[in-house]
Amino acid sequence: MDWTWGPADTWHRTQRFLEGLARSLPETPKAIVVVSAHWEEIAFTASSAASPALIFDYSGFPEHTYRLTWPAPGEPELAARVAKLLKNARLPAAVSNSRGFDHGVFVPLKVVFPEARIPVVSLSLAASLDPALHLAAGRALAPLRDEGVLIVGSGLSFHNLRSYFQPQTQERARAFDAWLTRAVESPAAERDALLTGWHEAPFAAYAHPREEHLIPLMVVAGAGSDAPGTRIFSDEPMGAAISAYSFD
Repeated sequence: MDWTWGPADTWHRTQRFLEGLARSLPETPKAIVVVSAHWEEIAFTASSAASPALIFDYSGFPEHTYRLTWPAPGEPELAARVAKLLKNARLPAAVSNSRGFDHGVFVPLKVVFPEARIPVVSLSLAASLDPALHLAAGRALAPLRDEGVLIVGSGLSFHNLRSYFQPQTQERARAFDAWLTRAVESPAAERDALLTGWHEAPFAAYAHPREEHLIPLMVVAGAGSDAPGTRIFSDEPMGAAISAYSFD
């Protein structure tokens, strides 16, 4: 399906945020695990290809966007470790040696790490989209952080494509964004409870008619420490509030 993504400057603030993200990290990651909103499998599945191809899983964009390159290496050993950690936590897990980088992986990371030198493993969502399951997956993967692995959730905190530029959207998106920020900025136990029950948030179904773009946040939150998370970016492209968060 084709979508109009606003005036040319719509995502400039997001671009600048991403361009500065690598400098904000305490150290350069040894590897990256990206949980993508654009990949769902019955079991959590880690990409184990050594040289993943790009998957141009979008339509209606300018021709040059289908000629992008970003030759970051995969890391088969890390993919196997991701699957093992999940299985050890009694969570369904698998690896795929054919999966490439979808646009939820290569588009943001091409901006953050344009040199494409850091090994990257993409991780699917579980098809159930159960928030508690994804929080548990994050907890299972938390040891990777002590090994220098950056865990990234790639989605969008507001994802109702038909609502952009609509008069009712700004108020509704702001209300959901405020709730989500309060949830993220709560201590871990309270945070987990709130995120598990995210459907009870104001205008939850309006912000996410289908929740696949919110669920990557659950994995990253689960991998965080007991300390509150932090909002590190916010904007209102096309009249809809969005935020990005980090976890210690």
